[in-house]
Amino acid sequence: MTDLSFTHRYEPAPEPGPPPLLLLHGTGGDENDLLPLGRMIAPGSARLSPRGNVLEGGMPRFFRRLAEGVFDEEDVRLRAHELADFVEEARKAYDLAAPIAAGFSNGANIAAAVLQLRPEVLAGAVLLRAMVPLQDPPVADLRGKPVLVLSGAADPLIPPENAGRLAALLSEAGARVEHRILPVGHGLSQSDVILAKEWIEKI
Repeated sequence: MTDLSFTHRYEPAPEPGPPPLLLLHGTGGDENDLLPLGRMIAPGSARLSPRGNVLEGGMPRFFRRLAEGVFDEEDVRLRAHELADFVEEARKAYDLAAPIAAGFSNGANIAAAVLQLRPEVLAGAVLLRAMVPLQDPPVADLRGKPVLVLSGAADPLIPPENAGRLAALLSEAGARVEHRILPVGHGLSQSDVILAKEWIEKI
């Protein structure tokens, strides 16, 4: 592990070719959490998995929140830029192309914020159980960037209309968004794995 601005894990690609993955865990996860998911959805990709720098009750997160579903948007902006800077550091340290972010919950939300604030840093994103991170985002140029949004119809934390609004915002910025609502809750399912793997193989 190279000494960079985030504690992280890095797994090199078994062979050159596919874009690398930036794996972003949910609340209470760490740099190990999504590595198995990354291996399943993109077995040929390098995997970069940082740990969120914010603690909430001892649980790592990527930004602060004021309450469930209520974000500290000033902190979201600060932390999104910090994460984007880390990705640029890691690209130089590990000789990586721009990664596709694959984030779950809090990790998906910070990935969406990076897309809106520093669009050049990511090649695309898989947003698992994401919601709108910024109520008044800047106008980003996401022309041609592929984004997959996978929501849960029975998710008790994220109303379907919120995830739909995020998909619409990214589409309006030019991203090629695919939004699927699955018959699941907040947790990840086998359907998420299958759909994410198929999507990554197509892009």
